[in-house]
Amino acid sequence: MPDILIRNAATVVTMNPAREEIAGGDVLIRAGVVAAVGQGLAPPPGAEVIEAAGCVVTPGLVNTHHHLYQTLTRVVPGGQDALLFGWLKTLYPIWARFGPDEMFTSAQVGLAELALSGCTLTSDHLYLYPNGARLDDTIAAAAELGLRFHPTRGAMSIGESQGGLPPDALVEREAAILNDMIRVVDRFHDPRPGAMLRVGLAPCSPFSVSRDLMRDTALLARDKGVMLHTHLAENDEDVAYSLARFGCRPGQYAEDLGWVGADVWHAHCVKLDCSEIELFSRSLTGVAHCPCSNCRLGSGIAPVRAMRDAGVKVGLGVDGSASNDAGNLAAEMRQALLLQRVARGADAMAAREALEIATLGGARVLGREDCGSLAPGQRADLAIWDLSGVEAAGAWDAVAALVLCGPNRVRDLFVEGRQVVRGGQITTIDLPRVIERQAALARALQG
Repeated sequence: MPDILIRNAATVVTMNPAREEIAGGDVLIRAGVVAAVGQGLAPPPGAEVIEAAGCVVTPGLVNTHHHLYQTLTRVVPGGQDALLFGWLKTLYPIWARFGPDEMFTSAQVGLAELALSGCTLTSDHLYLYPNGARLDDTIAAAAELGLRFHPTRGAMSIGESQGGLPPDALVEREAAILNDMIRVVDRFHDPRPGAMLRVGLAPCSPFSVSRDLMRDTALLARDKGVMLHTHLAENDEDVAYSLARFGCRPGQYAEDLGWVGADVWHAHCVKLDCSEIELFSRSLTGVAHCPCSNCRLGSGIAPVRAMRDAGVKVGLGVDGSASNDAGNLAAEMRQALLLQRVARGADAMAAREALEIATLGGARVLGREDCGSLAPGQRADLAIWDLSGVEAAGAWDAVAALVLCGPNRVRDLFVEGRQVVRGGQITTIDLPRVIERQAALARALQG
């Protein structure tokens, strides 16, 4: 792979410890790693030179929560105007008809959408496996597209007949779940620095799995050295279920079962109270904040300002495209900022803080010290944003404009030094063909 020099950017946002921003900046990429960041860097012999005049260069955005399979069920009638539990009950019967092809194709569409929005690293929470579907299907999709991928082997084990929310047809036996968790970790997880693929374990939620499975999964994850993920305190219904079923709030439920620590991140956490925020801060537990989905489902405004002030690790997530309904991580930055300002005032969050949460914050939540910033030795995951278009016309501050104005689609995207987006187009897959296949699968599900 030849060296790549990205040069003469309007601004390079490094997210290094000093949060340095370099006007007229250059970034040199060598063998998948950032080799140098500065001004006036000379191109090495044989290097590819990419001109970035009028552009802002940032670390790649990091998505800490997604359900990629849901890109096949956007804007489903009956679920468009429902709260979380009603929305799930509408979608479960449709998802029960999925198979490997639906999982693979919907993942490719979702991953492409993320890439075009500047995302280089994404997690995914797959918690249902109908008709022979496996985590392997989404892993294959990510490998083909070229994003850095953190899939999690999710699960549901408590169906309606046992007081859970999902239909019995979508739950699995807990022994089978644990056995498959072992299989996917042993086969796919790469703990090395620079890994393109790491696997986590992720029982779906307190209302779809048993306490025993939560506890056993935590023990297994720590034995295997992988991370843990689940949904927690997403809305008032979620908290009420925890109080009624377990006699405690969600934070206490998580702590009792070993689900706090630097190797754990929880999705949503809209309804955490002060004691739970302090628990997460003390235990180094991370949070995936999903502002657009929280708005779409009427879940509320997560206390991100209070979490950040307490030292809780917070990243952004698009959540599933059936509850967002988009998968644009750049749009989540602006929404995160706006929600905190609605709740706390116009000075509650600045544009640069939102960008930090979307890059370095997400990398820290996912345990990636090698990602999330542009500095020598870091992985060469970066986004080039062209601010010469109409979205940012007249902007005085290019970095703030990226969050507040746009664009929310990248010009170029590099993952491990490989170009995944060039000139606003995906380079690694035939995206129009994949979209055509997605449309055919959606029509079949509707029929």
